Amino acid sequence: MRHRYLWKGISLMIILFFARVVTSAQNNNATLTLKEAIDSAISNNDHVQLAKMDEDIATSNYKQTQAVYLPQLGFSYTAMTTNNPLNAFGFKLQQQSITQEDFNPVLLNNPPGTTDFMTKLQLQQPLVNMDMLYMRKGAEKQVEVYQYKTQRTKQYIAFQVQQAYLQLQLAYNAKAVLEEALNTAKGIAKSTGDYFEQGLVQKSDLLNAQLQVTKTTTNIAEVNSNIQNASDALSQLMGKAKGVTYSIPASFSFAGSATVAESLPEARADFKAMESAIGAYDLQIKSNKMSYLPKLNAFASYQLNDNTAFGFGSNAYLAGLQLSWDIFKGNATKNKIATQTLERNKLAEELNTQKSESELELNKAKRQLADAQYTIAQQKAAVAQAQEALRILQDRYEQGLVKTTDVLMAQTQLSQQKLAEAQAVFNANLAAAYIQFLTSTNQ
Repeated sequence: MRHRYLWKGISLMIILFFARVVTSAQNNNATLTLKEAIDSAISNNDHVQLAKMDEDIATSNYKQTQAVYLPQLGFSYTAMTTNNPLNAFGFKLQQQSITQEDFNPVLLNNPPGTTDFMTKLQLQQPLVNMDMLYMRKGAEKQVEVYQYKTQRTKQYIAFQVQQAYLQLQLAYNAKAVLEEALNTAKGIAKSTGDYFEQGLVQKSDLLNAQLQVTKTTTNIAEVNSNIQNASDALSQLMGKAKGVTYSIPASFSFAGSATVAESLPEARADFKAMESAIGAYDLQIKSNKMSYLPKLNAFASYQLNDNTAFGFGSNAYLAGLQLSWDIFKGNATKNKIATQTLERNKLAEELNTQKSESELELNKAKRQLADAQYTIAQQKAAVAQAQEALRILQDRYEQGLVKTTDVLMAQTQLSQQKLAEAQAVFNANLAAAYIQFLTSTNQ
């Protein structure tokens, strides 16, 4: 009786284990639309997050330049003691405690240790600093640069998601072709086996038919690995855990090839980023030129002095305007302007080069799209011809008029034509996605 309960317990554990495995396998499969994949990647991709961090850093640097307008206020409390004749007499003056005895030459020349406790509030107010104003504008341009970089990063991540998603679609299309070929191969192998038992075909025909089934099964296993690889690539782009196998809605059709731009847009995010960077250089150069001009700033202070700690017996204020002018700084400013001008011109040349290379890439992608669309039309006709050829050969094979190898070759040829059609569709969609990336002007 005890053994019977023990075996029941073991059986229950085994059932629960396999139920958990099945549930886990079901949870590792999910249907994913292209829009969901792109939205998730833009929200969670590491490269997008890093681009946003750079943008936030640039914004923080820009906020630091508010010091061009805002005052600076400082507070200090200082305790000092000295027997220096000048400082000792000065301490007493600040404390407003000078008496007739303090003018005794003996005390003036050899004062005792004198203590001063000073509380001070100091204010500095920028008024006219033209170089700092243009530096602030340059920092604002830097914010634009990183905003455009973030936008272009999102566009590139969206293109990578499209590429991985189209690879996943290609893998599923190949799997469908191979599964259909496997069913056909199994049917041929069964018929050949029946003919072999009847002595109508040789054993080599049966072995060739069985070999076709084995090869097709192996190809399906490889395609399943490709499906998982594409799924992992999508998970990586979306910032999710790997191991999930994604499936594609049956109604999916990539619409990227609906419109093809004739030329590159001037408002493309990476172009705008480089133009903003050039503008930032122009403002930095202007800032350095403005440093030749005088600067006007205001300052003020209010202080309390006493000879006892935390005493506030005497008070005084100081306020004024300061006009300063750096007349000559050893040609440092001149050479800095020359360096920034060269860097600005280099960046402008890089922008022209990038536009030229992008134009070349766009023309190449257009030709790839046209070639792929032509190949799709050709492959559709080839698939129809291969299907008809296989049908005819199967009919004649059933009548014993053709060899088994002829039917197997026809079936292989049909699979190859269907796979070539799927590859052509992938090439067309990928070229369309690349054209969309090259001509994209929005997020």
